[in-house]
Amino acid sequence: MPTSVRIPKPLLVAVDRRARALKISRNRLTVQALERGVREASSWSADFFERLGSTIPDVAEGAEEMLKGIRARRRSKEPVKLWSTSWTPTGYRF
Repeated sequence: MPTSVRIPKPLLVAVDRRARALKISRNRLTVQALERGVREASSWSADFFERLGSTIPDVAEGAEEMLKGIRARRRSKEPVKLWSTSWTPTGYRF
């Protein structure tokens, strides 16, 4: 299926150089790179991103303790609040 992709000039030059060195077409090199990327990404478990968001109680407690220590020893001003959010029953308000 024909498709169009915009590739930055320096990357395209590198792709052409690599394809010539391998004696394959630019298209073939691109397809191989995409296949490899999809194959490697699919080796992640189905719940990979969900597990990133979960916390381990001991680690969470240790991180909170460390953060309290850092805040207690801070010598500079409080960090500037770039924006604030508040939750409402209809969602977040910015």
